[in-house]
Amino acid sequence: MEAEPTVVDDRAVVLQVLKFTATPGPRYRHEGDWSGQQFREEYLEPHYLEAREAGKQLVVDLDGTEGYASSFLEEAFGGLARLHSIDEVLATIQIQSSSPRKWYKEEVLEEYIPEARDPKD
Repeated sequence: MEAEPTVVDDRAVVLQVLKFTATPGPRYRHEGDWSGQQFREEYLEPHYLEAREAGKQLVVDLDGTEGYASSFLEEAFGGLARLHSIDEVLATIQIQSSSPRKWYKEEVLEEYIPEARDPKD
């Protein structure tokens, strides 16, 4: 699948999870295909770093997939916040999620990023 973000303007780019996969999987690579770990390492983090370096917002569009396990979202976004500053991640990333799945946005921005910690704890 094509995994390049869409440049919206000089302030933001949109990263669509659907361009990564329509069927997000488990937390870790060893647990199955299209994991949150794979998404973070191969897709989210590289584009996050590019956006941050360019002073742009990275809008992550969660729409269009078959849904998400909480472990996928926590590993992708909480994992990013464990590797980088929680404040920097919150300042750089915006989440887009339409009804009826708007709670994904709230979970990512209000739980998984701000409360990022080792999932084994």
